[in-house]
Amino acid sequence: MDRDPDIDCGWKPKEEMTFDSEEGAYDFYNAYGGRMGLSIRSDYCKKNKLTKQIISRNLVCNKEGFRKVDKRDPLTKTLRTETRTGCEARLFVILDVNSGKFGVIDFKEKHNHELVSLDCAHMLPSQKKISDTQAIELDLDLALEPGLRLGQSFELMGREAGGRQSLGFMKLDQKNYLKIKRQKSLAYGEVGNVL
Repeated sequence: MDRDPDIDCGWKPKEEMTFDSEEGAYDFYNAYGGRMGLSIRSDYCKKNKLTKQIISRNLVCNKEGFRKVDKRDPLTKTLRTETRTGCEARLFVILDVNSGKFGVIDFKEKHNHELVSLDCAHMLPSQKKISDTQAIELDLDLALEPGLRLGQSFELMGREAGGRQSLGFMKLDQKNYLKIKRQKSLAYGEVGNVL
């Protein structure tokens, strides 16, 4: 796949593009990031004070900005690696009140860091996701096989998908999905679960 920024194609963001929702803009920019080898994140948003509806959103490269000063003990033996490089790549969308659609008013694609190879792009934070069908399969595996451990379930799903790299998520993502699901089920208590 060609990553030449000068090529005009349908998957590259442009100013004056419109989206039905802010989530649609995020999904489009995330798909663009997957094709280019970068991870994105939502940064700044502005909401209407009365309706609390989002009226503008800034989507940025995951390496935007710089880490704040570390307030931990200065004698820490293992420091976390620096992930932020001050990258200025972004997509800024704003709500058009008349049409109800989000329009791109600013798009910067210049990065100050190396992009990830396309072979590894699916493992970037914004690109990893457990699809609905994978979630159902994961729930079924653990429900039908009570003695099946998490690692075994991950290996089984990887074999069925043609290798772990084809899954689109890691074992930690699987663990987090199950943890969040359990926390949500406990939020309503046993009676809420039954209902």
